[in-house]
Amino acid sequence: MNSTIKKRIYQAQCIGNVEPIEYMIPYPSTRSLIEGQNIKFAEQVIFENPKITNLKFYELIQKTAHWLDSLGLKHKERIIISELDFPQTEILLFGIWHLGAIAIISAKESIKSVKTICESDLAIESGIDLFDVIKNFPTHFEPKYKPLLDDEALITFEKGVGIKLSHYNLLVNTNSVQKAIKLKSRTRFACDLKPMSSAWAVLKAILPIYCGCIYDEENPEITIGKSKSDFIVRKDLENLKNFKNNELAICPENSAVLSKGREVLHLTELHINKESLEIHGHSVMMGYHNSSENERVFKNNAMVIDYTK
Repeated sequence: MNSTIKKRIYQAQCIGNVEPIEYMIPYPSTRSLIEGQNIKFAEQVIFENPKITNLKFYELIQKTAHWLDSLGLKHKERIIISELDFPQTEILLFGIWHLGAIAIISAKESIKSVKTICESDLAIESGIDLFDVIKNFPTHFEPKYKPLLDDEALITFEKGVGIKLSHYNLLVNTNSVQKAIKLKSRTRFACDLKPMSSAWAVLKAILPIYCGCIYDEENPEITIGKSKSDFIVRKDLENLKNFKNNELAICPENSAVLSKGREVLHLTELHINKESLEIHGHSVMMGYHNSSENERVFKNNAMVIDYTK
């Protein structure tokens, strides 16, 4: 990526005079999020079924990192993930980050195509039992590289083009969602999103851990999903002016969530034009994998998303 495009992306990530580096979030990476939760809350249950504590979750993540290492995955390398039984995909995602590697969600693209585009040979097959394949690995894994906030964490192809998101993108978007929906620690929480999008990564994988919730699909107090939920996700951004207050606008180029109804997320600024959205803020992506696409959307010190396409 050339320096001019990098500058334009950075300008879009600023909101007013506040640059991304000036907003402090509690954790220096998604990996550190798990470490932080174990310092004080190791024995707290975070998944009701199967019953998993923070400590057990951390141990499963480290076992997963050992397994990924045995497959030949190196830090800063990319690996394609597939849908596994809950909460195995979530554990896999954090295992990849614990190793210092990058997860790819192929979504609408074939795995073969994504391997070529992203120059990645590794992919996790759907249908495997993660708990079974990692059972004999140690519960402690010391990574050779600990990712930084501005390192690439996730690439999603849910819109047919690779959208690159940093650890900071994901964490600041999660932080902003927490503020918007007022999700509190120890709340029983559930989300029905499948691991096919960055919204899944933010709302189902990271958010409940970040907030210290108890993931409980049988008796939730707050739910997020596509329908019949307390907060409903919507992708039809052309109708954003009509979104209700309990509807979350999904824009993967803005990491995951753009607004709650018409209320734009913290550290995000939005201008709605006739055929496009002009977005500034700390959740703005690192850019598309395709450089020519970046030329198209990053202009006028903003990220401009044409929602008619």
